[in-house]
Amino acid sequence: MSLCEQCIQGVRHEGVAEGKFEQIGGVECYVATPTVDYPKDKVILYLIDIFGIHLPNHQLLADDYARNGFKVVVPDILHGDPCPADAQAPGSNFDLKAWLAKHPGDSVKPVLEKVIGALTESGVQNIGALGFCYGARPAFDLAFLNATDVTVVSHPSLLKMPEDYQRYVAESKAPLLINSCEIDHQLHREAQAQADVVLTGFAPGYKRTYWEGCTHGFTIRGDLSNPKVKAGKEGAFKATVEFLLKYL
Repeated sequence: MSLCEQCIQGVRHEGVAEGKFEQIGGVECYVATPTVDYPKDKVILYLIDIFGIHLPNHQLLADDYARNGFKVVVPDILHGDPCPADAQAPGSNFDLKAWLAKHPGDSVKPVLEKVIGALTESGVQNIGALGFCYGARPAFDLAFLNATDVTVVSHPSLLKMPEDYQRYVAESKAPLLINSCEIDHQLHREAQAQADVVLTGFAPGYKRTYWEGCTHGFTIRGDLSNPKVKAGKEGAFKATVEFLLKYL
């Protein structure tokens, strides 16, 4: 499995993060907490892309979900070794394949076991997993174990198609939302169609959104000066919130 060119491109978003960093189960996490009353037994587990929990875009997006009444936990699933910020710069010689070899899917599992264990001990009963790009793989893996109650993946990477879709139907009980887009070598149009064939009719719930004029990474690193990208980011966010409100 590999990532694509768009996985290391993007635009930094502006704003001041409102959450804070905490240790949960011994894992560094960015935590965004609603300022209003919220269900203490529910948490959104936000699974990052390759740029890590210190990317401002992730923090700002987690804050946005918290404003909609969800406590959001963003664990460092990269073991303190994210891709450098300048990997996005034109002409960067960053070796994505070498980095990915150090971060196989099974390296994420022990981190999430610690975080989920600590959350459960604190009284959390329901967890919604949001997976962005690299984070979609562990989101699916958690769903296979039925360790989470809702799954949302946006421009997912590192999935095997159609095998992972078929396994999802066979093993998971978590409703699934996929936010897809026009230009995406990881979830190309054929793969999107495969998802619909396999998952349409999935009893717990299935939905896929499609955003024209958007490229892989649009929900977290899209250029918001582009009206179509802005509409896609905001539309995917709205669809995700509605899905979480319905199923979590």
